[in-house]
Amino acid sequence: MKLRSAFAVMGFALLAFLQGPAWAAEPPSAKPATACPAVLQHQFLKLQDDSPQNLCQYAGKAVLVVNTASYCGFTSQYEGLEALYAKYEKRGLVVLGFPSNDFGKQEPGSSKEIADFCFNTYGVKFPMFSKAVVSGPGKNPLYAALEKATGAVPRWNFHKYLIDRNGKVVASFSSDTDPQNPKLVAMLEQVLQ
Repeated sequence: MKLRSAFAVMGFALLAFLQGPAWAAEPPSAKPATACPAVLQHQFLKLQDDSPQNLCQYAGKAVLVVNTASYCGFTSQYEGLEALYAKYEKRGLVVLGFPSNDFGKQEPGSSKEIADFCFNTYGVKFPMFSKAVVSGPGKNPLYAALEKATGAVPRWNFHKYLIDRNGKVVASFSSDTDPQNPKLVAMLEQVLQ
């Protein structure tokens, strides 16, 4: 009897060993991580503190990428961009702002000055990154990928690119397209479904 009971204990131990420790098992409610699409496989410095930020953290979200400037005729679009972000963030939208001094020296300030201006003037809470080159031969790799995907290059500040949840660049909007433009909002609603 003792021998049979010893074999039973050894059998359970062997089974537990083969299955691996209970703490290593994936919880049944865990979701698989969303793969990072190529267009988001870039890292940039956060505007507020220069900490490196990997754009893969936005995989699975709808992403609106905008080159911005503090002293531009379209600067008031910050308000509309923040309103879009506030309205749709819970449904999976993120707006990513890239300040640029590419067009007529409209963003001459330091990262701190730009961050203070954005927050204090327009209450911007969507992610903003350090000043970037968005056109010409020295453009950052994200903008190179966006241009390649759409054939559209920013001709001024506040040009917008929309990326769907799967990482496909689905639309490009010129600077004079207001963030509340019905066409832009309809396209955004479509990618959020």
